[in-house]
Amino acid sequence: MGSGKNQDTSFSVLTPEGIEFALYPAGLLIRVAACGIDSVVRFFLLLAVRLGVSMVASLTGRWFTMLLWFVISWFYHVFCEIMFRGQSIGKRVLGLRVVQSDGSPVGPGSSLLRNLLRFADNFMGLYYIALFSVTVSPGFRRPGDWAADTLVVYTANAQAPARRADIAWIDRFKKISPGRGLSYEEKQAILSFAGRYPLLGPDRAEELARIYVPSLPDGPEENTAEYLLGIAHTLSGS
Repeated sequence: MGSGKNQDTSFSVLTPEGIEFALYPAGLLIRVAACGIDSVVRFFLLLAVRLGVSMVASLTGRWFTMLLWFVISWFYHVFCEIMFRGQSIGKRVLGLRVVQSDGSPVGPGSSLLRNLLRFADNFMGLYYIALFSVTVSPGFRRPGDWAADTLVVYTANAQAPARRADIAWIDRFKKISPGRGLSYEEKQAILSFAGRYPLLGPDRAEELARIYVPSLPDGPEENTAEYLLGIAHTLSGS
């Protein structure tokens, strides 16, 4: 995949199938809000561990509880991002997700690196470095994002209202079920195709659709652009 930066702070990503979709990086305020939610969750997890310390009398139990404390403190975000496809609880509540800069899902190594570097954000107990980096950098990245080549972006649901406005004309196409669950990247690609359809022309749109449709179950051999637009119509209202 290749990627570029648009003037509206979105990032365009070109898939190997030749379909372009957009990533919308999350700004400072919503990321601070997500971090606040995660801090509350971690506080209650750590509180439960502390209560466990007082209930466990044996030395072995105390060491085990201290280990849990360390794991929660340092690896809460890593665990969530690996288990929930780039989302901590705070990010899930606010419709955000961590992805690689090319739009692909964040990997374990990248998640570990971006989160271990949180200590650099919290220099002297303050988040000045992270706040400065997110405010001024392209894609609103903190140091851990730069090191791991990741972005925090809005999920498909968070961007749905804007996409519906962009492709309001799609109502004239019959809704079609994709036949299987689609990934975030696939949904973005199909919706981006629908957004570009009026600029492509029928022949070019059909050419691009024939590249992508074979990856979908029960895709037709003809009228493939109409088939993708029908799926886009379904997605735009979900």
